[in-house]
Amino acid sequence: MMEALASKVGRRGTVVLPAKLRRRLGIEEGTFVVAEEREDGILIRPATVLPVEVYTPERKAEFLLNNAVDAADYRQARAEVKRLGVDPDRIKHQRPWRRR
Repeated sequence: MMEALASKVGRRGTVVLPAKLRRRLGIEEGTFVVAEEREDGILIRPATVLPVEVYTPERKAEFLLNNAVDAADYRQARAEVKRLGVDPDRIKHQRPWRRR
């Protein structure tokens, strides 16, 4: 069974986690945590924060055009790129392989 450690709620809802617990869980100043409401109380656990890349229309167009697997898919990708307001001929990409 895990040890229960008491803490006090401060101004603005601040909760100080006991040092022993922070060390054991690798929580230090600046670490993100998630607080979840549970039936029997609140669960506070370390969180992982990942950067989110925001893609420009040109980058989306590059993905669409380069991931086309055949001629029909490529035509569909070009149409979608045009709907994004991007000229598909201005995007560096490779057309899907064609049989000869």
